[in-house]
Amino acid sequence: MARTLAELKAVLNGKSSAKVETERLDFKEQKSNFKEACNDLAEAAVCFANGSGGAIVVGVVDGESGDAAFVGCDLDPAILRSRIHQLTNPGLLVDIDVVEFSGKRLLEIRVPEGLEVYSTTKGYTYQRINTDCAPMRPADVARLTEERRGIDWSAASSGRPVDEADPLALRYIRRLLASSADRSRQQYAELGDLDLLRVLKAVGNDGLLTRSGEILLCAPGPGASDEVVVYQHKRTQSGEIDSIARLPAPAVTAFEELIQLIRARQGITPVTLPDGQQLQIEDYPSGAVREAIANSFIHGDWRLRVPIQVEHSPQYLRIDSPGPLVSGIMTSNILTHGSRARFPALAAGFRTLGLAEEVGQGVDRMYREMIRSGRDIPIISEDPSRVSVLFRGQPPKVRITKFLATLPAPEQNDTDTLLIVRRLCDKRTVKADAVASEIQRSNEEAQAVLLRLSAQPGNILEPTRGTMNRRFPSYRLRAEVVAQLGNAVAYHSRAIDDIDNKVIDHINDYGEINNRTIQRLFDVDVYQARDILRDLVGREIIARTSTQRRGVAVKYSAGPRFPDNRRRRKSR
Repeated sequence: MARTLAELKAVLNGKSSAKVETERLDFKEQKSNFKEACNDLAEAAVCFANGSGGAIVVGVVDGESGDAAFVGCDLDPAILRSRIHQLTNPGLLVDIDVVEFSGKRLLEIRVPEGLEVYSTTKGYTYQRINTDCAPMRPADVARLTEERRGIDWSAASSGRPVDEADPLALRYIRRLLASSADRSRQQYAELGDLDLLRVLKAVGNDGLLTRSGEILLCAPGPGASDEVVVYQHKRTQSGEIDSIARLPAPAVTAFEELIQLIRARQGITPVTLPDGQQLQIEDYPSGAVREAIANSFIHGDWRLRVPIQVEHSPQYLRIDSPGPLVSGIMTSNILTHGSRARFPALAAGFRTLGLAEEVGQGVDRMYREMIRSGRDIPIISEDPSRVSVLFRGQPPKVRITKFLATLPAPEQNDTDTLLIVRRLCDKRTVKADAVASEIQRSNEEAQAVLLRLSAQPGNILEPTRGTMNRRFPSYRLRAEVVAQLGNAVAYHSRAIDDIDNKVIDHINDYGEINNRTIQRLFDVDVYQARDILRDLVGREIIARTSTQRRGVAVKYSAGPRFPDNRRRRKSR
């Protein structure tokens, strides 16, 4: 209810209700006819139940904003709840509350994620896709039914004997297992063929290959497509295709070939960290790309017999896999929703081979790898026929990479931390409610993360003075952090002012400053302190006064543009 009230306030404050709607929230104006109103709301409830659940607020005009958006609703909650149950199959139970808002009586209908596939009594089946209710095709209904009943299509028999497993694919997986750092995987490589296939869940109780085994290890069967992946490369985003590869089954060899095709066309940006360590930043981080490819193989709908599509250019890399996201997972909860494999047997085979992360890690890793390389997060989108992962190949923001490498190891690997730092590179301050949607957590969880990052050992944020006593303060990056991030921060001038003031105060008190003092004042390393001094010298705020020209002990005093004390006192 608290989240719904926040969305209603956004509408009241001038935001169009259509823009406030989400995958889990829909606004409805009550139909004038009671029967039509109940039918309309039953369809909307079916739509949410076949998705991840959600809330319907009745009495709000779709597309309006301000007071004009709120027209109210006079339906009786108990009667409406009963009618929704009667008008759906199987009968859907919802919770309905009366909400008084902006002087109007509204209804909030809360719809749980269903355990079955629901339809109206007229036979219409809908599913929430982004902010739309889309009719479900028979294939969509069958897919959702299997997922909700726990039926693993990939664990069923393929009808193909074990000796149809491709010998080259078997040799490849043995080599893959033998080279693993995991001792148990190394031992699998020494098993006989049948025992190895059992470990991979590739053989069923009937002694035949499962569908998972067929996908992993067999050449295409009769009537199947020869192509598992279609890879296209362009020299520019809008240019003509200069290379195309159609990769056939088995999936394990197609997976490796695709990885090599992308790797062969990777550009590299070298970066030297403050401790002297060198990083090679790829156009598209291999860890992120590998996880996106693994997800397309594991979670794509193999029943559709449609190949994975990959488009690659220096400007973007897009991976499209057939079928929608697995039931219950949306683009708005993909980071925090417990992972659910569409085909558990197939997913187990990929994880056993070390080709995919453990459950629930892959998407997180994509985000982490992209942010740590100084690039934007992947864009994940879906429609009823496909899921798309888009990586943008713009030049990396090297200062972000260098800064993140200085954080404590746990924070370097924390997706919430990386997303918040990235957000604060573009925006001066953030509050829990703004961060919550980005890290896909509740306001309270987001506040806990912000509070953690404002304390040791990370200590990279601080609450603003005017909000620090509020329940949800506004947080900003500390001045020294903004200095380290440099031009990666869109509002770098705020940090420059803070740094200038501290340096000027120090020189007023002590007459001089050096690299060691800068390190202590801003908690930075020798190289970052050097950059701060260079900037101040370049703007003539300070000037070198010692005869020594190199080293951390070089002394600096007031420069030609150093502000005098009277001006500074007046400005304060």
